[in-house]
Amino acid sequence: MTEITVAALQLALTDDIQANIDRVSVLVEEAAAQGAKIILPPELFEGHYFCATEDESCFARAKPVEEHPVVLAMQKLAKRLKVTIPTSFFESDPPHYYNSLAMINSDGEIMGVYRKSHIPDGPGYEEKFYFRPGNSGFKVWDCGGIKIGVGICWDQWYPETARAMMLMGAELLFFPTAIGNEPHDPDLDTSRLWRRAMIGHAVSNVVPVIASNRIGQEATLSFYGHSFIADQRGDLVQAFSKDESGVLVAHFDIEQIRQHRAAFGFFRDRRPELYHRISEDR
Repeated sequence: MTEITVAALQLALTDDIQANIDRVSVLVEEAAAQGAKIILPPELFEGHYFCATEDESCFARAKPVEEHPVVLAMQKLAKRLKVTIPTSFFESDPPHYYNSLAMINSDGEIMGVYRKSHIPDGPGYEEKFYFRPGNSGFKVWDCGGIKIGVGICWDQWYPETARAMMLMGAELLFFPTAIGNEPHDPDLDTSRLWRRAMIGHAVSNVVPVIASNRIGQEATLSFYGHSFIADQRGDLVQAFSKDESGVLVAHFDIEQIRQHRAAFGFFRDRRPELYHRISEDR
């Protein structure tokens, strides 16, 4: 298979896990009906984004991957619809907790778990209180002959994330996110920066990028949506505004993209012997 249809979901979420599973399931069904084979929901769609504050009671939300209700629901849905669903969830692996993603294939099987590598800590996004930095390393999965890589939200700001997954053979990059306003600075709108950072990954790696975000007001945070799908040139082929809810769908010819990537020579002309500074602490 060298052609693939992908989808990104954008929606507002409640703090009721079953209601959110139902809402996401409706959109997954809609995307599948439009031919999508890999369908990306937003980050931590199980409930409201609880990391806006530090509250120890929120640790009760975490579950092991094989027990988490969101993962179990998406497994059943993926198997029925014959689609792949990268599923973000709050993982408990005692004594540790992770912001994780289960890669669920079209047979409803968990191909593996990626644990978010970069963990933010700032006003409204106090994730270091909840999550240990991931110990899985970056992951790339073979989905029917097409390899995909997934970073989670804060990972998307790091060019190293995208490049590492590309060097592992990724041919599509997915980023589930939960991002909105900055409570400490009402005049700071990061939506343009957020999108540009990922478009940069598309351009410098000659790879399509699929990003999914939530919308709506949750406590102190107003999530700004702007989910999108960019092609290997960095051009937006599908995009939502800050208020829209629904499904974005795009079709890609992976073999053609492989040829474009080879022709640009970005990977041919790499000089890794000069890059030691990148792996140093300071």
